[in-house]
Amino acid sequence: VQLQASGGGLVQPGGSLRLSCEASGRTFTSLPLGWFRQAPGKEREFVAAISMSGRFTRYLEPVKGRFTLSRDDAKSTVYLQMNSLRPEDTADYYCSVLRTYAIDEPEFWGQGTLVTVSS
Repeated sequence: VQLQASGGGLVQPGGSLRLSCEASGRTFTSLPLGWFRQAPGKEREFVAAISMSGRFTRYLEPVKGRFTLSRDDAKSTVYLQMNSLRPEDTADYYCSVLRTYAIDEPEFWGQGTLVTVSS
């Protein structure tokens, strides 16, 4: 599976960004997908996951209510809409194919896309 992430950039606190990740190499609707992030000097952490059907999502507690994960099966793309961004959201963001929806264990990684939240 190949994952191509995009959409990172510099944004002011309180602003919004939408990350995209296009997947190829396997039937998209068979893929539970997730996003992770890694801030400078910190370990990579789980951010959000979406089930194969798109009916179920789950989030890291600090991003609940601010981030929304969705998928467009026709475009083989998953989106992470990030609103009300905070400086502590600054990190490299990685999309992934999860082994299963319920467990934060990636099977495949994409390359990172950098999100910087700063005034």
